[in-house]
Amino acid sequence: MRTVTSKVRIEAPREIVWAVLTDPEYVKQWQYGSVLSTDWSVGSPIRFTNEWDGTTFEQWGSVLLVDAPAQLRYSLFAPRPDLEDKPENYFTMDYGLEDAVGATELTITQEDPRENAGDEDEGEEAESPVLAALKNLAESVAVNQQA
Repeated sequence: MRTVTSKVRIEAPREIVWAVLTDPEYVKQWQYGSVLSTDWSVGSPIRFTNEWDGTTFEQWGSVLLVDAPAQLRYSLFAPRPDLEDKPENYFTMDYGLEDAVGATELTITQEDPRENAGDEDEGEEAESPVLAALKNLAESVAVNQQA
């Protein structure tokens, strides 16, 4: 099992960070235009759909835990030609939010049992454009709500 953990301090209240993680309109802005489909009920399906150069890409799974605004966990299957859609090929995403002085500490953990899981490029905050986009969006929403 490959586990990758990233942490980032976001200068925004937990409720705003939660909204950026769960609201499809916000998710689309930090997840490369991905369309999120779910009702966030435990056990319900979750799907991310994106188009790139005329090709549709999808990832799907199940919502595993929703404890607003503290923790969110879901499983996902990312199809590829050599991978069968079966439970042992799903990875898990876990988002933990904790209050910090004037900010939120976000910890993202990906647990990936897939063979060759280490072949995908993962990184810490400074190297992850997705994490940087999430942080920037949440901080922007916080500033706009204060104005």
